[in-house]
Amino acid sequence: MAELTATPQKQGARIRTVKAPLRVDLTAMVDLAFLLITFFILTTTLAKPKALDLVMPVGDEPGGVSNLRTLTLCLGKNNQLLYYLGEADKPVVSATLTNYGRQGLRRAIIDMKAKVKHDTGKSMIVLIKPAQSSVYENLVNALDEMKITGVQQYAIGDITPADINLLKGKEVY
Repeated sequence: MAELTATPQKQGARIRTVKAPLRVDLTAMVDLAFLLITFFILTTTLAKPKALDLVMPVGDEPGGVSNLRTLTLCLGKNNQLLYYLGEADKPVVSATLTNYGRQGLRRAIIDMKAKVKHDTGKSMIVLIKPAQSSVYENLVNALDEMKITGVQQYAIGDITPADINLLKGKEVY
């Protein structure tokens, strides 16, 4: 509460009133501020981190998977990648260079997914192989595309010498 006091002073024949400085008590305001801060801290929902679930295979034994349903993504430099369906030395769909955009990698995954479903009747498996010249952002973009396009089976693997030769042939290694 505000408090204003006046003290009378006698000056000769007249009495003069001197006003003391205004004093404001902020105790109630500080209490209210702490109550509001406490309320907002307790009622605020903190942002939950968004993480991508990644399941890696256990063991070193390779499993038998048909080459007709295996799409390989070789991540190269300059935000470009190479993809092919099948094996590197005898691909079903030859190695093609693309980017990470909507009309690049996403279109390639959707097209290859439809081709594999039509040819084999099964779902597609994607192998992601980052090269030494690729950056971490490219791997994250490839994993995001797996989630966006609904690819259920994918793995991150080591790049082979045959894949490196393909990347060098397209000048993206």
